[in-house]
Amino acid sequence: MEYRAINLAEKLGKVSELWSPRVIAGLNDYRFKVARVQGEFVWHAHEDTDEAFIVLSGQLVIRFRDGEVRLSEGEMFVVPKGVEHCPVAEDECHLLLVEPAGVVNTGDAGGERSAPVDQWV
Repeated sequence: MEYRAINLAEKLGKVSELWSPRVIAGLNDYRFKVARVQGEFVWHAHEDTDEAFIVLSGQLVIRFRDGEVRLSEGEMFVVPKGVEHCPVAEDECHLLLVEPAGVVNTGDAGGERSAPVDQWV
């Protein structure tokens, strides 16, 4: 077996599309995904799972119907399952997401911004 560290910057360099998370590692039934985001995403919820957002660079606002959380580089937030949210990044932001395998990025909203599920980079 080859033991090799995963370089987050290198993996992000292979992702060109915005709002299209790519898997970089698995841990049991969970996936670690990198994503480039900018602008406003869609309002959605994940009924069966929490979703962790870790900001690698830039800033991210996660809006909720009753408030928001602002994240800067090096900060993280876990959106509880079933909570409707809308991520927004004024400038390009790089994220590490942690969620179970098979989760669709647009959750219950679906639509044209749905990315391929569990696509590895």
